[in-house]
Amino acid sequence: MTLSCIVGSRRRFARGCIGAGLALAAMLAALPGAGAQDYPSRPVKIIVPFPAGGTADVMPRVIGEWLSRKWAQPVVVENRTGAAGNIGAEAAAKAEPDGYTLLSAPPPPLVINQNLYPKLGFDPTEFVPIVIMGRVPNALVVNAKLPFNSVAELIAYAKANPGKLTSATQGNGTTSHLTSELFQMMADVKFQHVPYRGSAPALTDLVAGSVDLMFDNLGVSLPLVKGGQLKLLGVATPKRMASLPDVPTIAETLPGFESAAWFAIVAPPKTPQAVVDKINADVNEALRQGDIVQRLAQLSAEPIGGTPQATAAYMREEIERWHKVIKAANVKLD
Repeated sequence: MTLSCIVGSRRRFARGCIGAGLALAAMLAALPGAGAQDYPSRPVKIIVPFPAGGTADVMPRVIGEWLSRKWAQPVVVENRTGAAGNIGAEAAAKAEPDGYTLLSAPPPPLVINQNLYPKLGFDPTEFVPIVIMGRVPNALVVNAKLPFNSVAELIAYAKANPGKLTSATQGNGTTSHLTSELFQMMADVKFQHVPYRGSAPALTDLVAGSVDLMFDNLGVSLPLVKGGQLKLLGVATPKRMASLPDVPTIAETLPGFESAAWFAIVAPPKTPQAVVDKINADVNEALRQGDIVQRLAQLSAEPIGGTPQATAAYMREEIERWHKVIKAANVKLD
């Protein structure tokens, strides 16, 4: 064998080894868990499709701060608002499915808007559910000067005076609006709907007596209740809240009534399951920390957690729940 043949054989062998090595690397990358071991190796962005300052914004910041310490990587919250959460959700849906752009959102862009908008720029059912961080119950609050002090008394008055009571909401198609419609369906009463643009102006008029009642996020309205400006008649949880043991549930009068603003983290479509599982495990760990539980309690929120599969199942239940209400009440956007 000549020297050139020997050199050529060695080169072909080297190329073959390199090719085999690349093929093996590709196979390993496709295995479950691949890529998650090094995740995250750079900053993670969480898109919040609502303005800064509200519960939808504060909760992922609380969790994100803890994750940034655990991961030794920045976790940045970016507020991309508009169209009831659809603008931010669309941006997240179109992001690279690598775990470095996530969406944190309450129900509207994930389970409600698909039943209200004729067309969306994204498919909410294609998001990969990761975890529900926390849940804040909706509550029935009324002007402090109204004569009734219980859910039963309010229902009795509404039956005797159909359409007289005015129900403020955060706007057409919001959780506040749909909760009011659910209550009217289950109690067989009729309110006059007064939509606002958000909780703040609605609560201002409720305190002033311009409207009579509102189903609102408890974390927002509770300070007004404690200040004596509003009366809290009931919370929309299955059981009484440990932090408010003397406040009855609406379900004690209307069995099965439940409504909450929950706050989930989801990933763009086709995000690898190994990355999803990694984020899920770490968020669940965060939700077990005493200081995190305390900070969520300040928002009137209970930590939820659980598996991605449980998160997906809960979101499917919520889609069905609000679809029925929207259809039965013929809810339309302006």
